[in-house]
Amino acid sequence: MSPLEMASFPVPQEWDVEPDAAAVPPARRLVVDVARFWRVPLSDDALRDVELCTGELLANAMEHTKARCKVTVRWNGLRLRVEIADSSPLAPDPDAAEDTVTGGRGLVLVEGLAQSWGWYPTEVGKVVWFECAADQLATGDARLAVPFDAVQGRTRVIAPNI
Repeated sequence: MSPLEMASFPVPQEWDVEPDAAAVPPARRLVVDVARFWRVPLSDDALRDVELCTGELLANAMEHTKARCKVTVRWNGLRLRVEIADSSPLAPDPDAAEDTVTGGRGLVLVEGLAQSWGWYPTEVGKVVWFECAADQLATGDARLAVPFDAVQGRTRVIAPNI
């Protein structure tokens, strides 16, 4: 049995978030606080990415459901996983925003910043999740950021496979 299989991991943390835009900042900060409490090996930059991705998924859940959602944070020794459960059965669509609209690109950010993301249906809606790898597993350009290419004026999405 490998040391990882024998390891004991923290109990996932979960809490409800009220359908109010003012509830998003404290909830996303709490995700980072949980990761820090667990001593998840993520740099400050990576934790800012986690905070941003959490905020984007929470904002989407609130915008599309106008109902309470649930945040769950898990750490398995390799990846930090954040899940947002909401009451909408509709699949998230990163391509839904029209080119002329200034909003609606949160999932594109999540896609670029997180190691992986996805969703699955539940009996009462769906769960949208993202995962970030521990910093020692993704370093240098393969970190969790979306670097801005100043010469071309666009972002490069980096999503390394581990």
